[in-house]
Amino acid sequence: MNSLIKLEVSRALRNRKFLFFSVIYPAGLFLLIAGGSDGHDKIDGTGLTLPTYMMVSMASFGALTAVLMGNSERIAKERESGWVRQLRLTTLPGRGYVLAKTASAAVVSLPSIVVVFVVAAAVKDVRLDAGQWLGLTGAIWAGSLVFAALGVALGYLASGDAVRPITMIIYFGLSMLGGLWMPTTTFPQWLQDIAEWLPTHAYASLGRAIEESRAPHAQDLAVLAVSFVLFAGGAAWLYRKDTLKA
Repeated sequence: MNSLIKLEVSRALRNRKFLFFSVIYPAGLFLLIAGGSDGHDKIDGTGLTLPTYMMVSMASFGALTAVLMGNSERIAKERESGWVRQLRLTTLPGRGYVLAKTASAAVVSLPSIVVVFVVAAAVKDVRLDAGQWLGLTGAIWAGSLVFAALGVALGYLASGDAVRPITMIIYFGLSMLGGLWMPTTTFPQWLQDIAEWLPTHAYASLGRAIEESRAPHAQDLAVLAVSFVLFAGGAAWLYRKDTLKA
């Protein structure tokens, strides 16, 4: 399994298009959204300035891109090409393939988080304690596993041709409605009520809790926990279903 993980990581790091959208693109969006801010005005309902608020949003968005977009399409195409079927003929356990995909996505998601942090600190002078920086990195990195599980599920749900539009709809929907591209306080109240129950909103809220030096809300933890169970359970069920068909 270690050899497969190394192969998957190497493939991900060689994919320039994937690296651009998961590592460079979120940092560019951060500069586009927060670049003109004076760094003093606070976001309504929070004690955070626009740069500190959007830093967590874009770091979360980059990690989401890496684990969701990276996993779903590759798995669907490898199923279609027969690569997954070939791996089943080896001694690799079924869970090893899924773990290798998740591990490779997690490796690529870490640079996407760090690059946004570096840009925010260097360009917008965002300053946090060392413990907060470490806590933010760990929380966003660990939280991305929720969406890695969703990526695996989508990869086993759809064919190679259908998986991209399905994933894109879910990806953009979760990003926009979850408040990763703009503060949810700018939404109508009915849309804010919906956003509070989305895993992307809960995901970014963990980071903002660390920035504000407070404990995360129980609802956010519950949303992420339930989402992970649902996505991971769905991925496991779809994997077994695919195995029986083969």
